[in-house]
Amino acid sequence: MSRQLLDSPAKPDNAIAGRTPPVIRLLVLATFVVILNETIMINAIPNLMGALKITEQTAQWLSTAFMLTMAAVIPITGWFLQRVSTRGAYATAMGLFLSGTAAAIVAPGFELLLAARVVQASGTAVMMPLLMTTLMHVVPEQDRGKVMGNVTLAISVAPAMGPALSGVILNFGSWRLLFAVVLPIAALITWGGMKQLDNVGEPEVSTIDWSSVVLAALGFGGLVYGLSRFQGADTGLAAGIVVAGLAAIAVFVVRQLSLQKTGSPLMDLRTLKHRTYTVALILMSVAFMAMLGSMILLPLYLQNIRGLSALQAGLLVMPGSLAMGLLGPTVGRLFDRFGGRVLVIPGAVAITLSLAGLTQASMTMPYWQLLGLHTMLMVGLAATFTPVFTLGLGAVPPALYAHGSSILGTLQQVAAALGTALVVTVMSARADSLQARGVDATAASLDGMRLAFLIGVVLSVGVIITALLLPARADSNAEHAGVGH
Repeated sequence: MSRQLLDSPAKPDNAIAGRTPPVIRLLVLATFVVILNETIMINAIPNLMGALKITEQTAQWLSTAFMLTMAAVIPITGWFLQRVSTRGAYATAMGLFLSGTAAAIVAPGFELLLAARVVQASGTAVMMPLLMTTLMHVVPEQDRGKVMGNVTLAISVAPAMGPALSGVILNFGSWRLLFAVVLPIAALITWGGMKQLDNVGEPEVSTIDWSSVVLAALGFGGLVYGLSRFQGADTGLAAGIVVAGLAAIAVFVVRQLSLQKTGSPLMDLRTLKHRTYTVALILMSVAFMAMLGSMILLPLYLQNIRGLSALQAGLLVMPGSLAMGLLGPTVGRLFDRFGGRVLVIPGAVAITLSLAGLTQASMTMPYWQLLGLHTMLMVGLAATFTPVFTLGLGAVPPALYAHGSSILGTLQQVAAALGTALVVTVMSARADSLQARGVDATAASLDGMRLAFLIGVVLSVGVIITALLLPARADSNAEHAGVGH
């Protein structure tokens, strides 16, 4: 196998003349397929309840466990990606994902299906940080915006497309078909990747601090689990789990600060010393909360209030999701030309306006208006995510790329869980309060959804404020970023 493609980043940068390196295209495709599976089970819940004789709450665990595993495993990936080769990390990630997918197809019952989902998620947790880290090493700074636009397709659009695609697939067969369709596609991508992928950078030999691993799993996993429990009735227990998770994260942070003195932290928090990276993290987290909150609310509104089927609801939100993905490369090119602020600030305003429009949802709001508002939301998010990811990771030195990607991925999972918990809790509390006063159940639920969308508006205003703190470019940090040369 020829090794000149990626061993020296300067060579491929010149050879590709501003085009996306083949390795990044391959990793984007692989990441899209594995992240798609995070939300692909949502529409299969009724199917699963009948086939496996389980309750709705039990079936929800097939999505919750995936998210929990991601939150627990991603913090380890910063250390893992520095210790193994690019090919080794790719083989591990896709090997785990393929094993989990194959096991899911033949799982005889819920317990083994849940275990298969955990294995799937373990592979998925490695892919996104691997993609981001490789991109920062092989793509020159002046081209990162355009290439990061392709990455947006994988990490932002895939979760949004999962429910829509699963709704289509489930029309042709049982829940097993969801995995049967994915398996050959993932296997083909894995085979192509192992043929084409060369190693980027040199692995570093380092020991792992197992107490940090345990603390990360308990802290981030516990936090995400606690937040997911707010969707049920026992909010007291959920709050207790959240507090315990936060306490474990606090101990984890103290442990990492101590390990940084010896040079072997599991998650290197020195990335947070770079102001642009920290601002980007905050902005990304708040935007993800707004996005995931709307992803939960809109299907609930369309199906429970307006009476659409899961497939119809999925098809209505699909144009916005597709627009987000297709605009990614264009947004990236605009970022390379004009910088981040001219994209992020209008994007944040578009998010606010679209969510404000959804606060006016009613029993008779035209579907074309809902489609337009959702598309505006997705376009605003596309204009926001690509510059934020590029500016944030571009602000840290190359030695910290893996850790920067790891922290980014971990906070995405936490933000997704927090956004979901927030809107569901607000919606449920409002609806219950109105029903206690004698309001019709449907009208009470609709009012609860409007209030939850208003929470999204408040969050999006936070995105606008944070966007004003971002620089146009990461050029001022060039001495830190090193731009991979």
